[in-house]
Amino acid sequence: MPKKPVIADFNREIFDLRLKRSHDDLFGMLERLYSRHRNYEQFLTALDGVMRRAWAERSDDLKRLDLKRDLEPDWFQRSDLNGYVFYIDRFAGDLKGVADKLPYLKDLAISYVHFMPCLKPRPGDSDGGYSVMDYRAVNPAYGTMADLEAATKLLRDNGISVCIDLVLNHTAKEHEWAVKAAAGDRHYQDYYLMFDDDAEPKAYERDLIEIFPEHAPGSFTHYPEFGKWVWTTFNEHQWDLNWANPHVFLEMAEVMLFLANKGVDVLRFDAVAFMWKRMGTRCQSEPEVHMLLQALRAVSRIVAPAVIHLEEAIVSPSEMLPYLGRGEHDGKEGNLAYHNSLMVQFWSALAARDTRLMTHVMKTHFPPVVTNATYATYLRCHDDIGWAVTDEDASAIGIGGRAHRAFLSDFYEGTFPGSFARGALFQENPDTGDKRITGALASLAGLEQAEDEGDAGKIDRAIDRILMGHALIASYGGVPLIYMGDEIALTNDYSYTAVPEHAHDSRWLNRPKMDWARTEAASDTPAGRVRDGVRHILHRRATVKALHGANPTIVIDTGNPRLFAFLRKAPAGPLLCLFNFSEEWTSIDSGLAAHHGVTRFHDLLSDADLQLHDGAIALPPYARVWLA
Repeated sequence: MPKKPVIADFNREIFDLRLKRSHDDLFGMLERLYSRHRNYEQFLTALDGVMRRAWAERSDDLKRLDLKRDLEPDWFQRSDLNGYVFYIDRFAGDLKGVADKLPYLKDLAISYVHFMPCLKPRPGDSDGGYSVMDYRAVNPAYGTMADLEAATKLLRDNGISVCIDLVLNHTAKEHEWAVKAAAGDRHYQDYYLMFDDDAEPKAYERDLIEIFPEHAPGSFTHYPEFGKWVWTTFNEHQWDLNWANPHVFLEMAEVMLFLANKGVDVLRFDAVAFMWKRMGTRCQSEPEVHMLLQALRAVSRIVAPAVIHLEEAIVSPSEMLPYLGRGEHDGKEGNLAYHNSLMVQFWSALAARDTRLMTHVMKTHFPPVVTNATYATYLRCHDDIGWAVTDEDASAIGIGGRAHRAFLSDFYEGTFPGSFARGALFQENPDTGDKRITGALASLAGLEQAEDEGDAGKIDRAIDRILMGHALIASYGGVPLIYMGDEIALTNDYSYTAVPEHAHDSRWLNRPKMDWARTEAASDTPAGRVRDGVRHILHRRATVKALHGANPTIVIDTGNPRLFAFLRKAPAGPLLCLFNFSEEWTSIDSGLAAHHGVTRFHDLLSDADLQLHDGAIALPPYARVWLA
């Protein structure tokens, strides 16, 4: 009688099968990136060892999850995946405190949480936690790595996946690698982009775009104490990594698998667009970036296939889509990418009461579906809003791009006549006219101003804008992400100016602490109405299978500039989603809905039948309808 294979043999066989599955996706990219490096063969041997060790150290619990998600690869595209994003300290105090908030998350129908930067940052100003000095340690204010592992297990056992940030473009200058580089270690100096004089930096800067022109101008920093110029795209304390060095790939792959083995489900790769530098370009979204990201994705699929990648690239539509895999990388790169354009167009249409630009952009630049991937849809986040409206798209509907971008900045700063918004400028660039905006969702949507004025009608309209936005991101296609506090209509936090490490950065305006008393607000208050409305939207979304991320999203031009409409083309029948971006009643011909397959005129969001009026569907101000 043949002997049963021992567990070690079985584990090795599974690893080898997955290595074979992703062999070309990984080594095809590495060959093109690094084959000319003198230590290429040693690098490949070392990478194989890193992957096998990580697989050997992966828990049986996580290996079962790997198998489950291999069998259900669409798990992250399903309509019952609803996301919630928060700073750990501002939401729960620390990682142990997250357990106490589990009932709140489950009540909201949350099944995905993003712990905002939680790895150990540099002391003082850390760019909100994105200046990391140790990838294998948790911010001491939040707890320990053991606490993170316990939190991921608790949430996983309750059906909630965990996302954390992994900053790929740079480390803090206090990171061990950077400290050794500053001390003169040539091996670690090659981990970064360092120059003996400013000749090359000046040549590069001719084509680079400043990210923080006000408080961190330029893209290089000179350090006379060790005689080098260092590439610092974002801040002086954030040193750009040299991804042309295979040692950097090896180190970051090992970090990635270390975090995966702590139970992380989603790795949010920060600042990926900047990972590869090429003279004479903006050094953003170069082809090698996508090779690197495909290779990292392959490493995850081999060792930890339960883990998916969210690639943070806030760029134009033509640049964003490749991060979800296009061309040779189709289905092989990121599984999630932020739908920055949907967010920008939401605020644009809201201010203009005109959806023509939104319809044009969403219809022209985005395919109905992407392979093995979907969008992370959102209205607000921890960051600012840059008005990513091109001159070409603006001119397509007969408006000026620069004028429209200026209008949006003025409107959401609150200086434009008749604006309902309260926001603040962030990083104004007088050379380009670029004026980015920061502010909380409720304040930008008009609730702060309306409450200050005590105007019940304006409060109603502001709440409608907030709920319409949430219904939009819940249905467009992808994983809707609720930014902490938006579900209870938290407004701008002006206290940030009293915190020295925050005072220079107006983005802290929309990073308030969670107001737990407000979560208990009565249902007839603005906070209670928004809370109940968001909860209802997320619970309804979970029941509507047509909202699966793999079902195509077809944007429809209704001819009505107040309406934004799209069809979710599901196998069991289409779903027509309608949104009125104005404070006026409007309508749509029922024949248009019928033409797109709507037969019942039943709104799945309110779970009620719609009444037709003279063959038209009447839509109240800021209506949101999911029509079956």
